[in-house]
Amino acid sequence: MAEFLTHAGLAARHGFFTRRGGVSTGAYAALNCGLRSEDDAAAVAENRARAAMALGAAPTALRALRQVHGATVVEAGPAWDALPEADAMVTRAPGIALGIVTADCAPVLFHDAQAGVVGAAHAGWKGAVTGVLEATIAAMEALGASRGAISAVVGPCIAQASYEVRADLRDAVDDPRFFTPGKDSAHFQFDLAGYCKARLLAAGVRGAALGADTLADEARFFSHRRRTLAGGGPLGHQLSAIML
Repeated sequence: MAEFLTHAGLAARHGFFTRRGGVSTGAYAALNCGLRSEDDAAAVAENRARAAMALGAAPTALRALRQVHGATVVEAGPAWDALPEADAMVTRAPGIALGIVTADCAPVLFHDAQAGVVGAAHAGWKGAVTGVLEATIAAMEALGASRGAISAVVGPCIAQASYEVRADLRDAVDDPRFFTPGKDSAHFQFDLAGYCKARLLAAGVRGAALGADTLADEARFFSHRRRTLAGGGPLGHQLSAIML
């Protein structure tokens, strides 16, 4: 069975899926849900179907994006013929599962229970800096949500202790609260989850973080940084999804 984590801050059906419970093998074992990997396409389709059904959605109702580390948001509905180039989506349509894939970036799930609107965002540091979280909130408001009623949860992502960065990233983020000293004067440790949570709170929504480290927990999560440190190779992605 597809394994997933939940957070009490979200009343809608949702899951931050781990890599457990799928059919992929080798480096992609087992619940690889990334559509752009070199994994067997049939295995990925089965993995995504298992995840959808674990949430109570039809496999055909699980939406996906061509994620590009930007701040574009699209509305997801019954018609979905291609992969939009975007990093977040929103809907007020029951039965539509919004699915984001990550492998160290932060998946962020949103819900306004009063208005009946959900959202999902892929927030790497670039997307977070350029405003993907705020853009998701605005798109939810366009569907009738109120930011004071929105709850958002940052899912499994690379944790500060695992996320060594250089000065260019620190300067791009431009907020020293989320950096601690690294191994030398040219390196720093970045708190991606904390940064995302702070932006959510500053935008006026209730924000929380799951607190799982994708790099450190190899048994449960895929990690781009872990793959890079190992010298490269195949990379799987875990899914995070929410639906009404």
